[in-house]
Amino acid sequence: MRHIPASDTFHAGVLSFEEALLPGASDYDRERWIYVPDHYSEYRYILGTRGSHPLVCIGINPSTAVPDRLDNTLKSAQRIALFNGYDSFIMFNVYAQRATDPDDMEKTMNPYLHAENMKAFTWIMDYISRSGKPDLWAAWGAVIEKRDYLSRCVLDMAEIGNRYGASWFTAGPRSKAGHPHHPLYLKSDSRLDPFPDLTEYLQAIGQEKQRNHRSKRI
Repeated sequence: MRHIPASDTFHAGVLSFEEALLPGASDYDRERWIYVPDHYSEYRYILGTRGSHPLVCIGINPSTAVPDRLDNTLKSAQRIALFNGYDSFIMFNVYAQRATDPDDMEKTMNPYLHAENMKAFTWIMDYISRSGKPDLWAAWGAVIEKRDYLSRCVLDMAEIGNRYGASWFTAGPRSKAGHPHHPLYLKSDSRLDPFPDLTEYLQAIGQEKQRNHRSKRI
C-alpha cells in the first residue's frame, strides 16, 4: 500500500498532540504499542513498542506502518534496536505528514504540525527519562535534502534532546555529504556509532542550501 497525501496538512484537520493522545476505538494491544494518534490518518506523531529501555529511531516522515503491520523500514529499525541491547523501539519522524514517497511531502512546512510534533518529541523524552537518558538514532539518509525545512526541524529536536541529556547515534556508513544511513538496507547486526557532530552537520546542510538558492538566482 502506498500513501499519497489527500491534501496538505493545512487542510487535514490535524489534532493537537494532547488531543491525539486520547484513546479511541482502534483495536490493538495498548500494553505493547505506543501509537499516536491511535488511528490511521494523514499524519502520525509516534509509533513504537513499550519498554524500559527504548531506542528512538528518527526518520524523515511516516509512511503506512501501524501497530502489528510494520513496514520494512520499521522492521529493520526494530531488529537493530534489539541487537544493540534495547528492549523496545520508538519510531519518530522529523516531519509528521504521511507520504510513502518523500517527494509527495508538502513543500511548505505547516508550523502548527511541526509545533505539535515537537510536543510529541518532548513527550517521548519525558517517557524515556523516567528510567534513563534518551538514545536517539539518526536514520534519515539523504532524504533530509528533500525539503529546506527538514534540517531546521532536526535542530529543534536537538535543542529539546539536549535538555534531557540525549545521546545521538548513527548506524552504518555515513554518506560523503555526512548523511546518516537509512535503516532499510542495514544488516540486522549493525552497531550504533556516536554522532557527536550533529549540529555542525545540520548547519552545513543549511549553508549548502543557501548557496544553491543564491546560485539559482544568478
